[in-house]
Amino acid sequence: MVKIGNIDLGEFPLLLAPMEDVSDPPFRALCKQHGADLMFTEFISSEGLIRDAAKSLKKLDIFEYERPIGIQIFGGEIDHMRQAAELAAAAKPDIIDINYGCPVKKVTCKGAGAAILKDIPKMISMTGEIVKSTNLPVTVKTRLGWDESSIFISEVAERLQDVGVQAISIHGRTRVQMYKGEANWEHIARVKENPRLHIPVFGNGDVNSAESAREKRDKYGVDGVMIGRASIGNPWIFNQIKTYLKEGILPDEPNVRERVDAARKHLDFSLEWKGERVGIVEMRRHYAPYFKGIPNFKPLRLQLVTADTREELYGIFEEIEKNYISLSVAS
Repeated sequence: MVKIGNIDLGEFPLLLAPMEDVSDPPFRALCKQHGADLMFTEFISSEGLIRDAAKSLKKLDIFEYERPIGIQIFGGEIDHMRQAAELAAAAKPDIIDINYGCPVKKVTCKGAGAAILKDIPKMISMTGEIVKSTNLPVTVKTRLGWDESSIFISEVAERLQDVGVQAISIHGRTRVQMYKGEANWEHIARVKENPRLHIPVFGNGDVNSAESAREKRDKYGVDGVMIGRASIGNPWIFNQIKTYLKEGILPDEPNVRERVDAARKHLDFSLEWKGERVGIVEMRRHYAPYFKGIPNFKPLRLQLVTADTREELYGIFEEIEKNYISLSVAS
């Protein structure tokens, strides 16, 4: 069994990656329903938390049915990150996770996210301060390194363990790669093979199907996998992987009715949590992934992203069901 602190995650846990503007409570509710074992909030700015920024505080919302749930924080100042960890812990998550992997410029230019990979001593010091600030398990999500010439992830993982980190999730790309090319899982495997490392190692990057999850498990020996972009519009991926690992059978892809049902539930929770106007607008990014692969769908997609009321959207969902009732769609 894989454990983080006293949290039992089962034999080969599937983690939902923290994704900005995606992994909010409405999306997490669907992923939990469909088999995610551990989920994380969107990453939360330490500066926003300590300044009481409304957007950052809203991201602290967690619900009992989501457990175990981790709150992920990011920032470039050690003292501010320690304070942010204390504020996050007050929201009563199960885990505090530190983001050392976000590659986007608006984060790295402030010395946060993957930028910390250019200053490993600071990374270790910051992590140690956060560990000392809370009784909750602290975990880290990071990348292989800043660029190809600075991949020291095996040593970094060991040093993070030494200051108290209880699990590490590694995206198999450097910051310079962003999301291009293939993730390099050989480096992740070397971390897992290190005889001095005793904490769980989760792999991330290009886990986009049940077959790819099994390959990562069998070939690279990771304790579990973290799934990000492949879950968008496809919360079913978690249970699909579990079925395949257990039975060796690939489940059928969800049909259009199941996709409509998921999109409707997602919309309802978004409206409840965000309010009608914001909930409708922010759901628009999800419709194309939910209905990807449906032939001649563009007119209905345009209707979905321009509708302004719940009633309009419900009517469009009914039209989708009527027009495509028997269609199964590959993700």
